[in-house]
Amino acid sequence: MSKVIEVRNAVIRFLKENIETDDVTVIRVEKTGETWKTVAEVYEEDSFLKSMNLPPKKVRLFYSVVVDSKIEIISFTRLTSYDDSESENN
Repeated sequence: MSKVIEVRNAVIRFLKENIETDDVTVIRVEKTGETWKTVAEVYEEDSFLKSMNLPPKKVRLFYSVVVDSKIEIISFTRLTSYDDSESENN
């Protein structure tokens, strides 16, 4: 299996285990030195609506996840937005 696929699968598994969602899509994988930088698109229930006991609605959020050379997650952050043009490869 290619390393990119291993990284993608590790990120999906990590986010599904740590965020209450089943809908995760990795939309970017980039190797930088010894680490892999990824961005994942995640659909989660809107926490505000949930807290107000209103009907649930899914919202799209983006997470940045950094993976080391041993395919261990070393950091993750929810992004305020994602613009594909931010990629250094474009």
